[in-house]
Order: sequence, then structure tokens, then C-alpha cells
Amino acid sequence: MEQRLLRSSSSLLFHPFLFFLLFLFHYFHLSEAQQAYINNKQLDCYNYENDSSTNGYLCNGLQKSCVSYLTFRSLSPYDTPISIGYLLGTKATEIAQLNNISEVDSIPTNTLIMVPVNCSCSGNFYQHNTSYTLKDSSETYFTVANNTYQSLSTCQALINQNPYDSHNLTVGLQLLVPLRCACPTRNQTAHGFKFLLTYLMTWGDDVSSVGETFGVDAQSINEANDLESGETIYALTPILVPLKSQPTIIKKSISPAPSQSLEPPPATSNDGHNSSNKKWVFIGIGIAAGLVLLAFSGFLIWFLHRRTRRTKPSPERKNLDESADYSIIPENKSGNVSSQVPRYTIDSLTLYSFEDLQRATGFFSENHKIKGSVYRGKINGDDAAIKRMKGDVSNEINILKQVKHSNIIRLSGFCEHQGSTYLVYEFAEKGSLNDWLHEEEYQSSCPLEWTQRVKIAYDVADGLNYLHNYTNPAYIHKNLKSSNILLDGNFRAKIANFGLARTMEDEEEGLPMTRHVVGTQGYMAPEYIENGVVTPKLDVFAFGVVMLELLSGREAATASDDGKKTECMLSGTILKVLEGENVREKLRGFIDPSLRNEYPLDLAFSMAQLAKNCVAYDLNSRPAIPEVFLSLSQILSSSLDWDPSDNNLQNSRSFGHGR
Repeated sequence: MEQRLLRSSSSLLFHPFLFFLLFLFHYFHLSEAQQAYINNKQLDCYNYENDSSTNGYLCNGLQKSCVSYLTFRSLSPYDTPISIGYLLGTKATEIAQLNNISEVDSIPTNTLIMVPVNCSCSGNFYQHNTSYTLKDSSETYFTVANNTYQSLSTCQALINQNPYDSHNLTVGLQLLVPLRCACPTRNQTAHGFKFLLTYLMTWGDDVSSVGETFGVDAQSINEANDLESGETIYALTPILVPLKSQPTIIKKSISPAPSQSLEPPPATSNDGHNSSNKKWVFIGIGIAAGLVLLAFSGFLIWFLHRRTRRTKPSPERKNLDESADYSIIPENKSGNVSSQVPRYTIDSLTLYSFEDLQRATGFFSENHKIKGSVYRGKINGDDAAIKRMKGDVSNEINILKQVKHSNIIRLSGFCEHQGSTYLVYEFAEKGSLNDWLHEEEYQSSCPLEWTQRVKIAYDVADGLNYLHNYTNPAYIHKNLKSSNILLDGNFRAKIANFGLARTMEDEEEGLPMTRHVVGTQGYMAPEYIENGVVTPKLDVFAFGVVMLELLSGREAATASDDGKKTECMLSGTILKVLEGENVREKLRGFIDPSLRNEYPLDLAFSMAQLAKNCVAYDLNSRPAIPEVFLSLSQILSSSLDWDPSDNNLQNSRSFGHGR
């Protein structure tokens, strides 16, 4: 009877009480259960695709998301907080603070680094997502998971969460990489544990030694990984370490690198043994070590032979295990920037040498300077903008390595040198929108035409729509303004400067807020200034101000002309223009005089009304960016149909209606 009940889940529909009891049992059992140790299953990509231990840690904690910690062993080129943070999709400042180093410190090879991450439940598994772009034809899901990411992910998880066939991976494909992390269960929380750390076991480690490193008893680690005391633990496999507080600096000696010989288990001896006995003990240890190495070599040959026979790899997969060094990246030989210093590609970005950038910019000479600390350079025959920055720039690097859109500035690479980071962007020939709207030399010589202005607004809305709705995770720019909108040779707009950008918070948790209010006067939304509220409507407000700049040619904030030390906000001015009487005349007076009345007044009104809605005081009254983008597409379409010689159009149509 019980077997029949288990076989047919549909029969539960007729037993609601039993179903309820099973649900309660499942819920409470799950909240108490610990995670299963992976047990070397990550090495067999095609036999454990549906095994929960290879796909990640189950979402059995009290929280759907939490702060978690990973460990990573530094190996070039991932040997600074910036490069490690870039690879793992987290902030360099947080890595530096946790490990008591600076963001640009070079970390000795094979040093164990602790990395804080945001761990979230995705489907049935906890994970921290990052991305990785394949750059060599020999790379596979196996090498990315076990070599590049040091077993923080598995080939099974990569296969299940990426759309690409595992036997046909090509250079340039961007992979989603789910990194293993977890949140404490009900049982762990009851025992005072607040965090879980994903620790990579290595030669010489055992559960007791790991526990000593982090101040945790071995039993708690065994329970966290559903292990029995004394059960076999394999090198290069992750285990969870429950922590009652943030992990501290690891002070024990560094474990040998994976390429070194395996150390045999320590021999035990009794006090009082003479030197002769000790000599035979050492001889015995040597023999045992030799046998261990011999057995391991035989196992490795058998395993590789078995794996080759089972998976029938393509020629690309034959070099799968030829290198045990899991972070060496092949030299990029296609470039001609530097013939002296090897250059490496990290994901889709290039890690330049400082000498590369010196040659590209004439040693950062004044005649190469664009503005401030931005220089124009020529790399591989192409123009580039090279920006020197201080402090943590990992946030911008992490975002721009993931987003790819024609209306978002492209980051091609970076360089770290003497405490500064140099970011290398695509070159926007026409400079910033702010220059074209507010600098006298641009206004007097060749002001932007009406259609150009509408196209720029359309491009910016397209880029914001992509950030808000089509990236994973979604982003809020937080610093949109005309000086952060660049124009290429065809006056197509590109959103730049992502230093303040952040991911969107879960709406179920209420309005996300910050105490650190940073921005430019005139572009910041009221709820952000007053209460630090950060939502996508923050970008909508700023974009409304940008549209008003495009319409009027005025700056976002100007000194008031009443003699008081106050500023006149463009977002407030538009309310006076579009309300009350004589709207037509007031709008003409508001429009940028450099347009010389060569614009359709009805479409200008539509755009002004849209901008007014975007800068509404109440964030709930502002439209979402897809609605703004749709409205601008209609305005642009009508503007392209507009004939500048037809001066009657602006008088023959009612406000608010385009073609």
C-alpha cells in the first residue's frame, strides 16, 4: 500500500490531510537538514548531471539570500583584490578589507583569500552568479569549473545552467558561472552560526585542521556537510564551514600548490624512541610516500583512460587535463601593443601592461589629454579612451564586463599600476552630451538639430531599458547625467560611468535605502535626497532631466536670479511651462534658441510632457522606462517624418499628438 502511494503522487490529491502532514514533515526536515558533500563527483561531468550535490547546495536555509564567504587561492593573473573580485563578481574593497590588504596589492601565489559574496536561492539551489567569457579553444565546462574557478563551481552546474552544447564551446561565448555558497539552516542558526564559508580542501587538510583554522569544532563541519567522523575527504573539493562571526585572517601556513607532490599522512610515534628507530620511521614514511605516489599515478592514468573512453571527446577536449595549474591564461599573441610584455585576456577584457598604455598615449602627454584624467590613445590601430582612477573600480569593471549594448560604453580592458587603475574604453569621438548642450564653442558653431536630440534621448532610454529589464542581475545606474552620456561619430549616445551603479533589490523586501547619498545637484530624485531611497525610478527622474536639457539647452541646476544662494532646478521649471495659460508661447520660450524654431512644436510638447512625467515628485507617478522608451520611439518616428520646411505643422496639430 505504501509503495503504491509513493508511486502515484496523484493519489495524494485524495488525501489532503496526508498531503499536509507530508508537507510539514518535508518543510521541517529540510530546514534541519545539512548539505551533502560532493565526494569527487564533480570530476565526472556526464554521470551526475541530476545529482543535487553537483548542481549546488540546496535552498534549505532560513533565508533565501544572505552574505556568504568563498575561499580562493591567488594565482596570476588573479592575484590582486581587483582581478579576483572581477573574476568572482564581487567588490575589491570588500575583499581587501576582509583580508587586510589594499585593493591593488599583489598577493603571493597560492595565498588563501576569503571573498564575501551575496548568496541567493535560484531554483532549488543556493548560488552566487558571475560570468566568464571563453577565450581559448581548449577551454571546457570542466576546465572552467575546476581550474579557473578552483572547484567553486562544477561542470554539471555549468552544463545545466548554460544553453551551449558542452562539445561545441567556442571562443567568445559568455557563460553563467554559479558559484557554490549557502545560507545557515534552522539547526545551524539555533546553534549560533550566522555564516557559511565554502572552503576548498587541499593536500594536508583534514576536517580538524580546517576547524582549527576558523575556530570551529570538527563535529559542526561534519554535520554541515552530512559527513561521518573519519569519512574520506578529497583534495580540491569544497566543504562548508559554519561560522558564528565574519571569518578572520587565515594565519596558518600556506598549503602546497596542487602541482606539488602529495604529502603522506603524518606518522605517529611514542616518546622515548631512539634515533635508530626514528631513522626506520623516516624510511618507512619515505616508502609509504612512494607507494602513495605510485598508487595515485596509477589511479590518474586509469581515470583519464576511463574518462576518454566514456566521453569520446572531440579534438578540443584532448588537452583537458594536460595542465594542473588552474589559472594560467594563454598569452594573447594577436595584439601588437607590446612585443615586450606578455598580455593576458581576462574574460572579455584585456589586462594591459602600463608600458602598453604609455606608448598608446605618448606617455600620457598633454596633447593626448581629453579632460581631467582621461587620455586619448591608439591601441592596435584603434582609438581608445584611457581613464586613470584611484580607489576601488571593481564595481564598474564587474558591470561593464557583463553588459553588452550599443548604447552603453564598452570597456575593453584595464591596467593596475602603483595604486591606480587605468580603464580602457571605446572612444566616443564627439565627446559628452554636456559639452554639446552647454559649452559655448559647440553651441555657436554647430548646435544639435532636433532629430539628433530625439535620437540621443531614444538611445539613452534604450540603454536604460536594457539595464533595468534585460540584464541579470538588473542594474540601476544612479548617476545618469548629460556629462555621463557620450556621443560617437554618428551622434549615437552611450551611457558611461558606472561607478555608482548597483543591482536592484528584491521588491518584496520593501524600498531599498542607503545612507550614503551621492550625486549631482539637479539630477537626484526627491526620495533619494530626502530618504536615500534607491529604485529604478531614480534613473527615470534623472533621464527626465536629461530630456529637459535636450529640449532647452539649459543646465540641470542654475543659480537663481533672486539674489539668494539658491539654485533653480530644471525639473521644477517645466512645471511652470506646461501648466496654466499660454503654454504654446511659454514652451517656445523654453526651447533651446539655438534650434532657431526649426523643430515641430507639437512633438516638442510631447517630449516635454514625457519629461515632466519622468520628474514627478512622487516616484509612483513616474512611468517605468519601457513606457518612456515606447513614447520616445513614437516621437522619433514622427520626427523622422517631419519636414523642416513645413512650418505649418507646428500650427496645424494639437499638442500631445505625433504622427
